[in-house]
Amino acid sequence: MSEGRSLREPAQRVSPRARLVWLIGAMAESLLVMVAVVLVVWVWDWVNVSTWVVVIVGLGLAAYVAIVPQWRYLVHRWEVTDTAVYTQTGWWARERRIAPMSRIQTVDYAEGAVSRLFGLASVTVTTASAAGALEISGLDKVRARQLVDELTVKADAVEGDAT
Repeated sequence: MSEGRSLREPAQRVSPRARLVWLIGAMAESLLVMVAVVLVVWVWDWVNVSTWVVVIVGLGLAAYVAIVPQWRYLVHRWEVTDTAVYTQTGWWARERRIAPMSRIQTVDYAEGAVSRLFGLASVTVTTASAAGALEISGLDKVRARQLVDELTVKADAVEGDAT
């Protein structure tokens, strides 16, 4: 592999505001799990579980909320060069991917409801890969729009060179 396409850590971080969006998501997930545990254990009395088990589940969920958003921010990265798009995602298991410009089929821009409140968006790069699309989430929405334009121009230029 040439140095330009080595499987390395991409240089760009997502927006620092992504941590807040991920925090809200982790809080919502944890709240749903805790409500389900309380309903099953105490309200409907389906299983006989000590209070300390519920407390341990609650502490585990609190740790999840405290750690995961920051951890994801440290891991999630992206980069665009003249020849490829690089991404790194995950929080427990990490995935690094490279999409050569010549393989890009579509570039999509999306804003989720919570992300929109914080001025964030996602860019999805679809390729001919069986591994699926590359997603760069947690970008400032202005930077995301610029990235869509940049990738579209670069992919089109590569396509034009091939013909």
